[in-house]
Amino acid sequence: MQDVYQWMVDYGWAVWLVLFLGLAAVETLTLDLFFAMLSVGALGAMLAAVFGAPLFLQVVVFCIVALLMIVVVRPVALKHLERGPKDQRSNIDRLIGAPAVALEAVTDSAGTVKIGGDIWTARTPDGSSLGAGTPALVTRIDGATAVVVAAPAGAHATDGSSDGESTDDPGVQR
Repeated sequence: MQDVYQWMVDYGWAVWLVLFLGLAAVETLTLDLFFAMLSVGALGAMLAAVFGAPLFLQVVVFCIVALLMIVVVRPVALKHLERGPKDQRSNIDRLIGAPAVALEAVTDSAGTVKIGGDIWTARTPDGSSLGAGTPALVTRIDGATAVVVAAPAGAHATDGSSDGESTDDPGVQR
């Protein structure tokens, strides 16, 4: 047992390096940023070993650095990863705030709107109703239903077609 301990003292940096690389490899499979934070803790412990710190201090450095990374850095990193610029959002997130046009009356329980060229079932969040042809804005998506509110006065809503023509312009022919 003394030989193993002496080997850990002599080559502790190598053990921490293997742990660092192993945790980084696991992170590539999970993409949760948890193992990356542990990996940075192992890197800190490896540096402590290189500078001659005793084994117990290396373990303490690993624990403290990993804990700080998980508690401080990970939430900030996840926040930045989850919310990208508006033009890089995808799927449902891209529809939030998008203009829509009511194709039929939209109430708090039923209706349809056209968003980005697609027809969606819709409802209003507050019991109000929107008449057919009324410009609206998407506030959120609940399953396959768009929750919409009337567009502010003066807002220029489009029908969602790729040509960007206005639906309230009587001079446009389709």
